[in-house]
Amino acid sequence: MNSIDLSTDYLGLKLANPLIASASPLSRSIGSARQLEDAGAAAIVMYSLFEEELRHQEEETARFMIHQDIGFGEADSFLPFDDRFEHGLDQYLNQLSALKKALDIPVIASLNGVSLDGWIDHGKLLQEAGADALELNVYYLSSSIEESGEAIESRYVELLKALCRKVSIPIAMKISPYFSSPAHFIRRLDQAGADGVVLFNRFYQPDIDLDTLQVISQLQWSRSADIQLSLRWVALLYGKLNLSLATTSGAHNANDVLKLLLAGADAVQLCSVLLEHGPAYLSIIKEDLTRWLETKEYGAVSEIKGLLSQKQIANPQIFERSNYINLLDGYSRSEGVRS
Repeated sequence: MNSIDLSTDYLGLKLANPLIASASPLSRSIGSARQLEDAGAAAIVMYSLFEEELRHQEEETARFMIHQDIGFGEADSFLPFDDRFEHGLDQYLNQLSALKKALDIPVIASLNGVSLDGWIDHGKLLQEAGADALELNVYYLSSSIEESGEAIESRYVELLKALCRKVSIPIAMKISPYFSSPAHFIRRLDQAGADGVVLFNRFYQPDIDLDTLQVISQLQWSRSADIQLSLRWVALLYGKLNLSLATTSGAHNANDVLKLLLAGADAVQLCSVLLEHGPAYLSIIKEDLTRWLETKEYGAVSEIKGLLSQKQIANPQIFERSNYINLLDGYSRSEGVRS
């Protein structure tokens, strides 16, 4: 089983295998990060650094520490400034440095920003702290009826271009599926300098509690069926761009990983399954992946990558709308079911 070559290239990084621990609370602990590495994770993506949280923290710090004397002359003695206070950005940079020292695998920093200054300033600091790559978490949902899809796309393209001019480490764009033409947008990202894309960011949706009449937010684990969206787009994009393709959301076992690799993914990120079953579960996925390759007499992951992409299969329409029509036309109702 050890003779199988699981290595893959992602963002210009040579990874031992295609399994990446996605951004999650597991990267907040050096212990759990080491468990991920011991279980076979080829790289780890840190939990996201949110620009909005940093701005809010800065405002609170200014309110309670810097401007504490406003209104009362003696107020400067109420809340003495504590120079040991650690800002959220400092905490993140310190954790990044600690992970780099503790791990042998690449550490990818995750940045969620919406402003040009935030992306550039924080991106430079993350690079200086030792990040092997940056994952830009494009988590912006416009609710304005005045803002066009093209304007949103152009915002991210311009932010990406500006960041590429300031950092030299690889950049991956983690995007949502909510673009009118994902393929075209991803090509724009490719042309703007992205080294890879991660498909797809899964937004947490609000719900309504009918008993309390409150809008609530609940964490929902992904399911294996969720890979189908990213599987389709990876298969459509494989071989058409110069950037790496990674997937996130839905991969829970080796079968899911294999399907995504066959579609053309360079790497597969795991999150929900690791939070549910613990970091050590990754070793089971890796062993099952290796066993399948061995059983099918493949010597390397590279031999199956993109084997069932749109570019390679005999019926490329199966990934497009025409196959949906064929499925409907081929559907036969059970006896006794009336139209």
